[in-house]
Amino acid sequence: MKPVILIVGASRGIGLEYVRQFSAAGWRVLATVRDMAKGAAVSKAGGEVYLCDVNDAASVARLGKGLAKEAIDVLVVNAGIYTGRDWKLGSTDFAAFEEILRTNTLAPLRVVEALVDSVAKGNRKAIVFTSSRMGSNAQTNGGSMPYRVSKAALNSVAKNLSVELAGRGITTITTHPGWVRTDMGGAGAAIDVSESVGGLRKVIERLTPADNGRFFNYDGSELPW
Repeated sequence: MKPVILIVGASRGIGLEYVRQFSAAGWRVLATVRDMAKGAAVSKAGGEVYLCDVNDAASVARLGKGLAKEAIDVLVVNAGIYTGRDWKLGSTDFAAFEEILRTNTLAPLRVVEALVDSVAKGNRKAIVFTSSRMGSNAQTNGGSMPYRVSKAALNSVAKNLSVELAGRGITTITTHPGWVRTDMGGAGAAIDVSESVGGLRKVIERLTPADNGRFFNYDGSELPW
């Protein structure tokens, strides 16, 4: 029986590459998009397409209900946004700050709450959050505060879930995909999506309960919180 992975946020970039690589590796790949018009690329890459807007509680609840009978080996929560790049003290756009917190921090928790029972049914029982090195408080060098704070908070969500869900045998980690040439990362980024996801796939495929609560770079090295 094929292992099952669910990629939440798969319409482009890293998410779409996850679909391609795990499908090619023989996994059954479930994948979400916000707009079914973008589902064709996911389907072509080998994914089974589901509609989900992570900022819409009803949409996430429908996804959870629709997949309630599935045994999901790995849940990858990849959906996120990068705003606030030009942030400067004294000119904070608090509405935009709240939006990025809703999308990058609260929405991933909402997704886990809706799907955790399906993950608990899987053999591998893993939850993987796409975070960023920019969310590491130990390594911050300032700038882009809204994004950094949203990812630092996501890291805290993941760390708390690693404790909360350990009793159910679930391994929870966060990952840094690298600075990737995507719409978010820009054309001048250091690596392409194939290299990024190729490394992340290796991290995911070798996960064990001993990795619970850890923060991994795409190359498998561990990052500080």
